[in-house]
Order: sequence, then structure tokens, then C-alpha cells
Amino acid sequence: MQTLRRRSLLLLATATLAIALTPSLPARSASELRVIAIGGSMTEIIYALGADKSLVATDTTSTFPPAALKLPKVGYQRQLSAEGMLSLKPTVVVATTEAGPPPVVAQLKSVGVNFAQVSADHTFEELRNKVRVIAEAVGKRAEGSRLDETLVRDWNAVQADIARVAAARTAKGQGKPKVLFLLLHSTTNGLMASGEGTAADAVIHYAGGLNAVSGALNFKAYKPLSQEAVIAAAPDIIVLTQQGLVAIGGMDKLLAMPGLAQTPAARAKRVYAPDALFLLGFGPRLPQAVKELSLQLQAL
Repeated sequence: MQTLRRRSLLLLATATLAIALTPSLPARSASELRVIAIGGSMTEIIYALGADKSLVATDTTSTFPPAALKLPKVGYQRQLSAEGMLSLKPTVVVATTEAGPPPVVAQLKSVGVNFAQVSADHTFEELRNKVRVIAEAVGKRAEGSRLDETLVRDWNAVQADIARVAAARTAKGQGKPKVLFLLLHSTTNGLMASGEGTAADAVIHYAGGLNAVSGALNFKAYKPLSQEAVIAAAPDIIVLTQQGLVAIGGMDKLLAMPGLAQTPAARAKRVYAPDALFLLGFGPRLPQAVKELSLQLQAL
């Protein structure tokens, strides 16, 4: 009788515990989670949430924090291989809608991998959505809420400062500084400028600048820019990534490029070249990235 009573109590306790632990997604302990992060910003957020012990691999754009460089790589985010990823036995994959190709995403989902995606629209809300989706996927909801609060606070402070500077410029009859963002791989490939609908364009506007190739030039996405168009754009400052600056051989070669050399920015040697993921990743360092670019523009 005692044995039967103990078994009944044990079954009741087990059932009660199972009900209490049932969330919107299948419950897994931290040790059971095997996460692959696709996209540098997704990896950064996982580290910011303190969920990095669950990471088993990242893509090649995941270069920050330094610890992420030590993890296995599954390739570039747009050229993923289902076989390589499945060999790591992931339970969760976090990515933006830039991840692909689509058949690979579909295959991962078809075998039961929780493939959590966020739309990449180059907005601050994109960043907040990333935090929310990743926190949910890795069981870090409380940490996600705290990170979101910090990001909103920092973002509002940065945007308020930028708005004050913009108002002061307007009162003086000054327009927004014109920014030319260049995507460069070598001096032989010519100039590739960032137009509307890109991460660079969004960051320029958030920082209080004007994209030098928007408006009259009607640039969309990334396109080659002729020497004449570069001169006509007349940027006040040239922005590119540190990786791009290294690829073309340094500052002197950049400023000597045909067309670019004739711009106000090149003549005054006004160039800003931060890390690519920092400036364009739309990860948890976005408020800081926008602030630093705005300080560059305020100095003009």
C-alpha cells in the first residue's frame, strides 16, 4: 500500500512538472540546445544574451566577439550547405531572411530543425526583432527583455542628440552632410556605391547624413559608379569598411582613385573606415555605430 501510494504521488508530481514546463516551443535544457548562428549580428546577440555555450557553429560573417572566430564555420550566409550544417546536429538555427539558398532552409526545416528567421529591413526594429526571436529560440526571454530595454534607451539617447545637431545645422542654413559609401574589393574593380535600400544607406540616414548618390542619381542597392558620377555626387565624406580599405591597398590608393580624387571629401582627406560588422551588421552595437558615424559628420 505504501509503495502504491508513493508511485501515485510520483506520477502526480511528474505530470504537474511537465505541465509547468510546457512553453510555446519544445522545452530543452541548455545542454540539449545546439545552435548555429547565421549572420554576424545574430551571433553577437547570442553572446550578448549569455547563450554562447549553446553555439556549435556560425557563418563566416560572424567575426565578433573574438571568441566567435574559434567556432566551426558553415560557410557564407547566402551559400549554405544543408549537409554540412546537419552534420553538426543543430536543434536551432537563427538567421535573417538573407540566409540561403531557399532549398537549404527548406531542407533544414523539413528535418525538424527550429529555423528562426528575422526579416532584414535595415531598421532599428529589425534589431529588436532579432533580440526577441533569438531570446525565444534559446530560452533567454528575461535576458532578451533586459537587452531590449538597454538598446531602446541607448538608441533614443543617440537619436535625440542627432536631432539636436540637425536642428542647429538647419538654423544656420546648413544642409545635411553628403556621405558616399563605397563597397570596394580592389582598385581594379572600380567604384561600387551604396544606394537606397542598403544597410549603409540606412545607417547614413540614422546618423543624420545624406546619401550622396540618392536623389538625382536615383541609386538603388549597390551599383558601379562612373568617375563623372563620383565627381557630381561631391561627397563631404567618404565612408567604407576597414576591410575594403585594406583590400584596395590603403588610404593613399583610395584617395588617388580616378574621379574620387576630385571630390571635396578626398581633397580634405575626410574618410571614415570602421569594421564592416560594426557599421553595417545591425547587431547590438548599432546605437554605438550610428553615434560614431554621427560624430564624424558633426565634425564637418
